[in-house]
Amino acid sequence: MSDVARLLVVHHTPSPALQALLEAVVDGARDDDLEGLEVVVRPALSAGPADVLSASAVLLGTPANIGYMSGALKHFFDVIYYPCLSATVGLPFGAYIHGNDDTAGAARSIRIVTTGLSWRPVADPVSVVGAPDDSDLARVAELSATVGAYAVGLIT
Repeated sequence: MSDVARLLVVHHTPSPALQALLEAVVDGARDDDLEGLEVVVRPALSAGPADVLSASAVLLGTPANIGYMSGALKHFFDVIYYPCLSATVGLPFGAYIHGNDDTAGAARSIRIVTTGLSWRPVADPVSVVGAPDDSDLARVAELSATVGAYAVGLIT
């Protein structure tokens, strides 16, 4: 782990709905109470082991695609799994998921992989179905602030 508290936001953002959620996530993580937190935002297709190994906490964002996380987020997990397996045990994380109908399968697939990595969920996943409204944006902002608080050690 680095001396800098770092929140890694790994996302796949192929739609306007997910872009709105990502922007709310970044805003929430930049809360004034999270002094000393560096927010690093990486697309899932370009994030790698070095990003995870330098993170104090991770926030995952994905669409629900055919009952699963996006292929991009699955690719991220494929790339980082073994290089990070023993070095990131207990890493705090959260997730947000957007779907047009249902997000349960995507949430389940993220839970399975993060359990295998022995990461520690610090909040329930935020699931948004349909166009995000102000309440949804506030929920993902609160999620990122919570995960950020774990990153800086305000919550343990």
